[in-house]
Amino acid sequence: MWRARPPDRVQVKLLRAARERFDLHPLAIHVNYLVNLASMDPVIRSKSIAAFRGELERAHDIGAEYLVVHPGSYRGRSVEEGIAAFVLGLGEASEGFGSRGVTVLLENTAGAGSHLGSRFEELQSIRGLASQLTDLPIGYCLDTCHLLASGFNIATAAGLRSTVRSAEDLLGMANIHVIHANDSKMPLGSRVDRHANIGEGHIGREAFRRILTHPELRRKPFILETPVKEPDDDRRNLDTLKSLASRKRTLARP
Repeated sequence: MWRARPPDRVQVKLLRAARERFDLHPLAIHVNYLVNLASMDPVIRSKSIAAFRGELERAHDIGAEYLVVHPGSYRGRSVEEGIAAFVLGLGEASEGFGSRGVTVLLENTAGAGSHLGSRFEELQSIRGLASQLTDLPIGYCLDTCHLLASGFNIATAAGLRSTVRSAEDLLGMANIHVIHANDSKMPLGSRVDRHANIGEGHIGREAFRRILTHPELRRKPFILETPVKEPDDDRRNLDTLKSLASRKRTLARP
């Protein structure tokens, strides 16, 4: 829904206590999926700007370090117009907010239809332009399913190396603060966003081992967005990631 209520103060206090007790840092929350700051439709645009401002306020209220947002859809316009619309909408939504400890993370997308953000160049342009219109710190969130679906072949060792080099050159690894760990139900370059359980899609277990242990990625926070059909699915996917992250590469005898 477009409407959202303010966080309950008692619940916020309990959340902060739980984070301290279990050392849960950082806290990243995701913007309402209805928000489309790249839209030029006057109704959707107005609602998106207001909703995004509300997300910023709530992120601050609960103490979240990161607010993740999709760049949105530019349907009926050019990519350049979509980027401009997003940046202007972000600037309007954040007017007077300052930084206040919240960093906005632009998430890469699978690139279906008119969705922005499947190319690192688009994300780079958005961040560069937005930094001129807002005081908000802006970084990136990379999603593994979206990477594969948009054409980055992270399922292979060579493809992962190429993707990391491209991310470093265009985005800067220091600006990538969070990684969404999801396998992909659809193959490389499909441009379809369908998440799968870790090791059960077109990325695969060995590829996730390489991702989790890559020198440039292994210290990044990884967040699951995998399907939940049974109560223990999240725990099962988490255990899979932990086992892959701790596996030692075995070398064959000559």
